[in-house]
Amino acid sequence: MEFTGFDYDSGFAVADRWFRSGLRPTAIFAASDTQAMGVLEAARQHGLDVPGDLSVVGYDDTYLAAWSTPPLTAVRQPLWEMGRVALDSVLALAAGREPVSRHIELATELVVRGSTSPPTEH
Repeated sequence: MEFTGFDYDSGFAVADRWFRSGLRPTAIFAASDTQAMGVLEAARQHGLDVPGDLSVVGYDDTYLAAWSTPPLTAVRQPLWEMGRVALDSVLALAAGREPVSRHIELATELVVRGSTSPPTEH
């Protein structure tokens, strides 16, 4: 595990460093779709087949996920619902009321696309 920025360059840099060092994970779970795009590019530059050699999963399920090559498996967050809940909380506070809850859980969904498969035997 490595903590880095959520952007393309950070995803690329970490994956590139791992691949150059000889570390060849069978899967990488990126913290954002944009970061996962950087991982996909590093894998491409190192001649790795996604998903044959490496499965890649992003987080957010932005339009980039479906448009990437291969299409990115991603965890879909309910962004519209998150915005609605945040706005409701801000409006309640502005009106002098307590928000409905200080802890709110919203469901996520795994959207499986072409960037994941079981690892191949070498």
